[in-house]
Amino acid sequence: MNLVRQIFKNTHWTFLVGAVLLSICLLLTACESYHTEPPSNEAMITYEATQKVAEEKANLLTGRNGMISVQYALIDNGSIVVSGQLGRNDESGQKPLTKDTMYGIGSTSKMFTAVAVMQLVDRGKIDLDKPVVQYIPDFIMKDERYKQITPRMLLNHSSGLNGTSAANADLFEDNDTSAHDTLLKQLAVQTLKADPGAFSVYCNDGFTLAEILIEHVSGMDFTSYIHRYITEPLGMNNTATPIDSPNTAEMAGLYYLLYPGQLPNQSLNLIGAGGIYSTAEDLARFSQIFTGEAGEVLSGESVAVMAQDEYKTSLWPDDADNSVEYGLGWDSVNLYPFGEYGMKALTKGGDTVFYHASLVVLPEQGMAAAVVTSGGSSGDNQLLANEMLLQTLKEKGVIAQFKPEKSYGTPINADLPKSMLEYSGIYGSYSGTMNINITEGGILWVTSEQLPNNGTQTYRYSEDGAFRSSDGNAMASFVTEENGRTYFWIRQYFSSPGLGQIASSMYAAEKLQPQELPKETIESWTQRDGKKYYLLNEKYSSVIYLMMPPLQLNLSQQLPGYVLDKRITGPNTAISELQIPGMNGRDLTALTFFTEDGVEYADQGGRILVNEDNVKPMNLAKNSIVTIPPSGYAKWYTISDKDGDKTIKVSKPSNAGFAVYDGNGACIYFSVIEDKDQVALPAGGSIVFAGDAGTQFEISAQ
Repeated sequence: MNLVRQIFKNTHWTFLVGAVLLSICLLLTACESYHTEPPSNEAMITYEATQKVAEEKANLLTGRNGMISVQYALIDNGSIVVSGQLGRNDESGQKPLTKDTMYGIGSTSKMFTAVAVMQLVDRGKIDLDKPVVQYIPDFIMKDERYKQITPRMLLNHSSGLNGTSAANADLFEDNDTSAHDTLLKQLAVQTLKADPGAFSVYCNDGFTLAEILIEHVSGMDFTSYIHRYITEPLGMNNTATPIDSPNTAEMAGLYYLLYPGQLPNQSLNLIGAGGIYSTAEDLARFSQIFTGEAGEVLSGESVAVMAQDEYKTSLWPDDADNSVEYGLGWDSVNLYPFGEYGMKALTKGGDTVFYHASLVVLPEQGMAAAVVTSGGSSGDNQLLANEMLLQTLKEKGVIAQFKPEKSYGTPINADLPKSMLEYSGIYGSYSGTMNINITEGGILWVTSEQLPNNGTQTYRYSEDGAFRSSDGNAMASFVTEENGRTYFWIRQYFSSPGLGQIASSMYAAEKLQPQELPKETIESWTQRDGKKYYLLNEKYSSVIYLMMPPLQLNLSQQLPGYVLDKRITGPNTAISELQIPGMNGRDLTALTFFTEDGVEYADQGGRILVNEDNVKPMNLAKNSIVTIPPSGYAKWYTISDKDGDKTIKVSKPSNAGFAVYDGNGACIYFSVIEDKDQVALPAGGSIVFAGDAGTQFEISAQ
């Protein structure tokens, strides 16, 4: 488990439970490059060196980490001077990539939301520090502290909201707005995970609520607002949202490692948190807001406010080179490595399951670079943007040479104080729990409790009181904060060959304490231990049916009273109580079990799941009918050995779908992606049917 790579694969939007594997496809290389005349005040600069570096680095990226295609642009003092694209687009090769090919930009969309809020601040319609309830009277929560949440807290991730209410939000070519429309209803039954303003931890719901705030105050839907006040004034002609129903022929092709062929376009319908489509050149035009080239789109005062250090509360690691230091909307307002050159750099990245984006702005230099990709990760995109900016600065003579990559140094062995042994134990983060074991000889081992065979991180105690990796690129230590909680703190430099270096400094996990449970509670949870739970209430067009394996509930073997990262609080309840700033305390959900008609269900943050014991083998007669029940819950079946290798033909309405999985839970057929006359069934696998209540599927066994 490489923590920096994990952070940058999961930082922005990706919220699916379980492992999400990125696409790796054979790439057809077709490069189209473009660059305009430089601005008049830089008439002697050709940008040829930067264009060459951009092409070389883009070529390095395609093929890494499943990156299918890449598009990039650099703007300097209001003129786009470098632009290009590389990789594979449509499967048939009939639609070449161009500078106008659109990509989903994921959480880079949050910058549009932040700018829109600040525009309304400029107009005197929003006060950043007044309660949100003054603007959205129907915003309520079970936790009275919600009345303290302000617009500023939504934009700097310190609202205390749990994370991401994403049910039915991530769909294939479906702009259903229900996830946005039901957010206030979902929040009404939730409590906060922290006092508003106490600390910043990445939160998608905060930006969806900010989107709703913009709509309430402006009287316009969010898509109409950003077009009128942002994209049109800036000439961003290739920026859209799912509400615009953009032509899918104009979108970058999407692919997935475990499924053959090209996928339909992805619609992420929490638009203000992660659903905008754009191009690298349009994002470069957007950056002019922050370099003073955008006229009256946003006041200079608001631009400056957005770039302040909003993350600096009492609960934050000490200063270190980093890529996550929140402003208003920004992931970082002090991006490494630009501080090494005495420059301020702002960045915002975005990751959906398939699309990735990064925008890096040097406001004092009047420059920005944007990179968008199909496949890959926003971290890799950020590295390419960094390289383009640094090369331009060198070409212009602003910097003489590139700084060498940094390291924390190899360990200098020292005797381990016995007090350090107390830090051994189970630590939790939003992605699960880890086992940290410290030996008397000064070795620190970190393994995943859920995936103990998934690799081990090793650190050695050093004379400065920290633990270091053998290569010197990572340093680990423990911090007990004023709140009494103990954190595992990782500082790391991650180098990508040929692309530069990312720095990270954050609390990776929080130490959890065992607890004793009553006998009745133990018995209830023991019956669930190791069971798989199948999702029931996701729309038929959901991306989740392609990618998300069943949720497996495993009681902690080393930490009594816990399941995953959640503390068991009763026979039918478990809650996550993590308070970790930055990224690793995000997206917390409780588990609540309830029974209807003798069947036990689990509610995980609004997603309803059913125990594998209630998923029965499919009875394949020559002709069968499957009907979606009045609850609207999907119908799951297992595939018996006797029905393995049989083929079926399914007749269904257009607003319904079904998917087939092998014995390992991998999707081998999804009707939303392709339409086959016959589908083979794998022995030991499963099949799910999804649609509106009353929808019927007519099945013919072949």
